[in-house]
Amino acid sequence: MPMQDKNPRRNALTDALFDAILSLQDREECYQFFDDLCTVKEIADMSQRLEAAKLLLAGKTYEQIVKSAEISTATISRINRCIQYGSGGYQIVIDRMAQKQGDK
Repeated sequence: MPMQDKNPRRNALTDALFDAILSLQDREECYQFFDDLCTVKEIADMSQRLEAAKLLLAGKTYEQIVKSAEISTATISRINRCIQYGSGGYQIVIDRMAQKQGDK
């Protein structure tokens, strides 16, 4: 676990935000909270980034991802750096989503 003081994103306000997100109980509550918290564009951007990460992890090319997720190659490159050298957040979420799909 990284030390809190080494990551400027780790602070009491961000902890409170993540605790709020973790308190949501279903998709409808997520819609309600994120509709209040974020703009339509912010939600769309986050959704596109997650889709691009899924496609990168599935071995798709940047060209395929641009067409599918309607996202810039610069953003895809940033997502790819996160996948390669980041904290593993995309992989955790995508693996759990795939496992949940398999359970259905």
